[in-house]
Amino acid sequence: MSAKKKEHEIPLAPIDRILHQEGAERVSEEATLLLRDFIEKLAREIAREAIDASKHAERKTVNEEDVKFAISRLQRILCSHIVV
Repeated sequence: MSAKKKEHEIPLAPIDRILHQEGAERVSEEATLLLRDFIEKLAREIAREAIDASKHAERKTVNEEDVKFAISRLQRILCSHIVV
């Protein structure tokens, strides 16, 4: 019996719960899936940036400052592409 690779890290139930907590009366499965996939992609991108920052500082441990830096960097990149 081989171990099957887990495709997603974040379960759907918490995503659905958040949508309801924010006021949704009903939530489609497609909406929950889309939001979960986006959140996972965003988290992975932040993780990659944070890892790069820790390596640049010649550390093996990713710390809070690395994550803050990664979030800040991605916010700047995303906001610079918004056209009003």
